[in-house]
Amino acid sequence: MIIKRYKANNMNEAITRIRYELGNEAIIISQRKIRKSGIMGFFSKKILEVTAAVDNKKEEHKKSQYNNDNMKQSVEAIKKIIDNKMKDTSSDDKALSDNGIKDSGISRSFYENSIIDKNNDAVIKEVQQMKSMLNEVIQGSYGNIGKSKLQIKLENSDFSRSVVKKILNSVNAMDDDREDEEKLREVVKDMIKVDNKELEHVVVLVGPTGVGKTTTIAKLAGKLVLIEKKKVGLITIDTYRIGAVEQLRTYADIMNIPFQVILSMKDMSKAIDNMKSCDTILIDTTGRSSRNEMQISELRAFIDKVQTNNVHLVISCTTKDKDIDVIVNGYKKLNYSDIIITKLDETSTYGSILNILQSAKKPISFVTTGQNVPEDIKIMEPEELAKLVLGEDIIC
Repeated sequence: MIIKRYKANNMNEAITRIRYELGNEAIIISQRKIRKSGIMGFFSKKILEVTAAVDNKKEEHKKSQYNNDNMKQSVEAIKKIIDNKMKDTSSDDKALSDNGIKDSGISRSFYENSIIDKNNDAVIKEVQQMKSMLNEVIQGSYGNIGKSKLQIKLENSDFSRSVVKKILNSVNAMDDDREDEEKLREVVKDMIKVDNKELEHVVVLVGPTGVGKTTTIAKLAGKLVLIEKKKVGLITIDTYRIGAVEQLRTYADIMNIPFQVILSMKDMSKAIDNMKSCDTILIDTTGRSSRNEMQISELRAFIDKVQTNNVHLVISCTTKDKDIDVIVNGYKKLNYSDIIITKLDETSTYGSILNILQSAKKPISFVTTGQNVPEDIKIMEPEELAKLVLGEDIIC
């Protein structure tokens, strides 16, 4: 067992060093905030100290796997003995009850309510509890028994069960002599579709609250204006969230581009007409719950008014797996064409990217990697995203 301590500015930096020096099999034992040593360290900003370990003895790993297999077999044998014993006990009790009733002449109903039956019920209950505990041991401590190294890696990368199953089936279907890791990269890369088309005409961003739509649309505007030298107009219909209008107005003033707030359908048509000389018109929308059909229908009415096929669903990389399907299915009524995944800088595992793409069945157009406008937005190729979701790369 190799144990090492690392000092870093953040967890991403620490994980990069750990994987480089100890490999992907390393585990984090502990982490804490410390100050640098020395007198000057007393006044400095705290840094992160991470302790990691890796088992460098393959034989010990094999021995551990052997012990796990033996443990599972032993537990199953105990369960079988308990089942047989319960059957024997049930047969003996039946024979005893039949003989007792026959010899004593008492009624069966009286015998079935006797103390003997009550004691027998208590024994059976205890045996059933023991079986339940054994099942918990198998599913808990030995939950990885029978799983391949590849399956464990995928599950630890936060892939959903359906995605793990799809990947494993695709890898197993490959009939060649390549290593599983190489096959895995190819499968994951093929599952990722990227849309590299230019942003033109009217582009609408939709999505739930808190995913960063307004900041994302400001980044897109900055990219188009400052880097691609295009003429851009900004429109917002997000008048519900406090400060949203002023935030976007500030960005528009800085970039010296036209900006308009929409309050009604009539205003939308007028605003689009006023900005018809722009190469691209970016529209920010109000965050809506994907479960609220009335709110989604209202949003659909605005999108139909502008008549565009460039609708991008914005969703955070930190979204829980259980919520991904709810969001992507709830917003399908808006006929979104692409996915923008935000907040890659706020997580250390990126399996949710593949979960989102597989659930939505749409290509990814952009990812955001921080709060800086317009720098922290980019188009990533399938090869880059594959390395990211497989833990071979990180967002610094």
